[in-house]
Formats: sequence, C-alpha cells, structure tokens
Amino acid sequence: MKKQQTTGLRGAAKDVPTIVAQACDKVNGFAELIQEMERSIVINGKSSSMFDNYSRQLAHLALYYGVLPLDLTAAQVTDYLYKLKTSDNVSKSFFRFTVFGLRYVCKMRGLEYDQFRLPTIKHEKKLPVVLSESEVKKILQIPRTLEQKLIISLLYGCGLRIGELCSLERTHVNLGRGMLHVCHAKGAKDRYIPLGKMLCRGLKTYLNVVNPVKYLFEHREATMVSRASISTLLKKTAQQAEILKPMYAHLLRHTFATHLIENGENIMTVKDLMGHERIETTMIYLHVARPSKGKTISLLDTLYDK
Repeated sequence: MKKQQTTGLRGAAKDVPTIVAQACDKVNGFAELIQEMERSIVINGKSSSMFDNYSRQLAHLALYYGVLPLDLTAAQVTDYLYKLKTSDNVSKSFFRFTVFGLRYVCKMRGLEYDQFRLPTIKHEKKLPVVLSESEVKKILQIPRTLEQKLIISLLYGCGLRIGELCSLERTHVNLGRGMLHVCHAKGAKDRYIPLGKMLCRGLKTYLNVVNPVKYLFEHREATMVSRASISTLLKKTAQQAEILKPMYAHLLRHTFATHLIENGENIMTVKDLMGHERIETTMIYLHVARPSKGKTISLLDTLYDK
C-alpha cells in the first residue's frame, strides 16, 4: 500500500539553526567540547536527553559571554546563575541543567567544578500532578488524526517517556502478542508493556494505512518525530480540552502509574512497567493514588453522619 504522509507533527525548519549550532559556529572550541561530551555520554550509557539538555544550556552560557564555558571565571558563572535565578522567564529546569552541564564537562576534563562555586541542587520532593480518568477521556476525544490519538494513547496507556515514544520503531510493535517492546530506555533497560485491545486495533489500522518506513511516528524523511512536536501536540490538545493542568508527556506517564495502582495493580508490576530501577521511585505514586474504597474514612463525613 502506498505510504501516506502523517499530519500535524512536523519538526522545525531545517534552515533555522539550533542554539547549539549557533554556539558551535560563534564560540571557538565549543564544537569540539560538545563532540567530546556526546562521546562521553554515549560511552557511559547515559541518555540522549541528558546530552540534549546539557548541550543546550552550555550553548546559552557560551553565547552569553562569547567564550568556552570552561574558560569562564567563578565570578562570571556566579553572575550568570544569578541572572537565571532572578529571571521570571527562566524555568527551574533551565537553571538545574546549566549547573549539571557545567559539572559534567568539568568531570569529563578532569577539572574540579568547585572552581566555579557551583551551588548544590536539592532534589525537590514534590508529588506528581496527575489527570483524572474523565480528563484523560476529554483529551483523547480531541485529536482528529489516528496518528495524534495513538501518540497520546501510548503515552497514557503504556506510560512511555517522551524519548521512548519518539524512538519507537514499527518492529517494536508485536500485534500478535499484544505487546510493545521498549528498547534503549533510561538506564539501558529494555521492557515489554501490554498494549491491550484498543491500542492493538488502532495500531493495526495505523500501520496498514500509514505504513511507516522505520519509526512508528515519522517525519517525511523517515526520521523519528521530534520531542518538540509531541510537546506542542499535547499543549494544544489540553487547551482545546480545557484542561488547566500543565500538559506534558511525563504528566501522562505519572497518570499511567497512578491509575494502575488505583485499579489494584501490584506495586512491583507497576515498577516493571514503568522501567524503574528502584522500588522507591515507584512508591511515590502510592502517595498520589486515591485510597481504595472502604479503607480510608473522612472524619468530617463520619462526624456529621452521626
């Protein structure tokens, strides 16, 4: 069957240089530093998202001063971090990845990152935000194309990370067994996730009609769909569904784990389906999930029922 083009998930134009490309072009030695960091991250089995996040923030830093980040003084780094911390337009993750990126390249080059007086980044112990079942249904009613509906369904129905979704290949879908093979996941841990009847039906139709070359969701050039296009799809879908919670791929992953627990799934099974290395990571969802009916009482309800 003739391959049809997918819709609504196009990446950025090729003639628009990324922030990393700009830094490689304008800052002497930055291209070599980034190439060395990419090799180090791959050799040490770290994720591609780590490289993307670190390289972007280091590029911003390099372009801000016009020199290689490792050539900066402690005062320059402190001034830059202060600017980030006090800006209303800079996210917490932008600040964190700037610090983490500097730490990584220092360690890579055998330098003491204390020379930059980098702050200690405390791990925030915030509980994840999740969607209700009715909110998930509202979101799934919005997409007009099967491709978009499947993307959201896989993020929620299989608890995938955004990078795992983007790198899915058509051969990872086993409709005969009703299983999805998630390869090269975080921590280099593969896992299998059951698809269920609805996803199997949707994927069968999608594969027959779209007939992707390699990746399950592709650009025109048979390259994997970009994270940015997935994020844009989710945000637009949430707006149209009038969901006020901030919409991003990991929100659906949090919702997947929470809903499994609320439906009685064993915590160890949830751990395996999520691809967590430590059970402590999975147990956070026990604090998010609603208590089982009949096991927890409301004191106010009990008080006024008497």
